[in-house]
Order: sequence, then structure tokens, then C-alpha cells
Amino acid sequence: MDWATQVLSGISVSLVPPTQKMSGRGIGLYLLELQHTPSPSSTKRPPLQLSLQYLVTSWSDSPEDAHKILIDLAFAALSCSDPQMEMEAVPLTVWTAFGIPPMPAFILSVPVRQTRPEVAAKVVRQPVQVATSTMVPFHGIVLGPGDVPVAESRVEIPSMRLTASANYKGRFYFPAVPAEGSKLLRVRARGRELSIRCDENFSDMNNPLVIHFSPLES
Repeated sequence: MDWATQVLSGISVSLVPPTQKMSGRGIGLYLLELQHTPSPSSTKRPPLQLSLQYLVTSWSDSPEDAHKILIDLAFAALSCSDPQMEMEAVPLTVWTAFGIPPMPAFILSVPVRQTRPEVAAKVVRQPVQVATSTMVPFHGIVLGPGDVPVAESRVEIPSMRLTASANYKGRFYFPAVPAEGSKLLRVRARGRELSIRCDENFSDMNNPLVIHFSPLES
């Protein structure tokens, strides 16, 4: 509204939907739409950004004067970068929604930004300590009812994002897992699932972890 009155001083400005029954001399700025615009990349926390799409119309007791008002506003919008005049025509569906015949108008895009406070980083009061862990291989075998190998079963260690598939002998292998701590294994086969916790390391392929997949029996 400030921009419009700076271009044409002493003119009235309305934010209501456009109608055919307007007396006097004025400018219509109706908010059609709010669009999200991506924030610029920055090392700081970027602001939130919106683009407000305004339908710009004009009215006057003289049609020629109404046209001149709109043309003056259009030239003012073209000569600056903020706000910007959209080059696309106003869709006919807009006038249908208002229930009035199409009238001279254009769309003005107005950027709006909302700054956000920077998130304060916590002060590190102690030196960083890096805990290391010995990595070992892990071997296992999945057996179904009657100790039949469950081929192509899927074995996961979710906490480490590790996945392995059993071969035709039901054997699976993880190249490297931490030697310390327990491990939760999730086995999936034939639409069934089994979770087991293992506290030992089975780094010897001749002595693998044997998983009896009992859900296949039910």
C-alpha cells in the first residue's frame, strides 16, 4: 500500500476483492496467493521467505483515467525489482470466481522475509574424547525347521545399518563389526521376522552363530 501511494499520491487503496461498483478513484490490491520461496544458501540460519501474489486493479469514474492509473502502476513495477510484476496474464478463472467480467489487471509479486534467531552453539568445556573399538568379522548361519538352511534370508544389524543375505547354505557374513558390546540382529525370511541379541563375537567361520528360525514352524 505504501508503494502504491508513493507512485500515485493521494489515491485510495483497497484490499478487498475487486467489484464493478466502485466510486471515486483508487487502486485494488487483493491478495490472491501465498507461495513459498527457497531460502538462499548461507553459513548463517537463512530467513523464511514467502512471495505474496497481489491482483492489482484500478477504478475511476472515467474509464480512461482507470486505465492510466493501472498503466502508471505497471511501469513503476517494471522499473523496480521489489515488488515485481508477473509477466503471465491473469487467468479467466479468477474473474469467474469473483463473479465479474474480466477487467484490466496484473499480478504483483511481493517478497516477505522473516528472520530467525541463530541457534547458539553449546560451549565445549572438555576436550573431545574419541572412543575406538576393535573391529572383527561376524559369521552366522540361519536354519529353519529340521535344520534346513534358509537360503536368501536377510540378516540386519539395524544400529549399524548393516545388511547381509544368506547363501544357499544359509550362511551370512559381516566383514567388520565392533568387538565390544551386544548386537541386536534382525532376521527376515519368507515374510516372517525374528530378533535376537548376541553378546559374543563369531569371527571364526568354522564356529558361526547358529540362528534357528523358529517362526517358520508356525
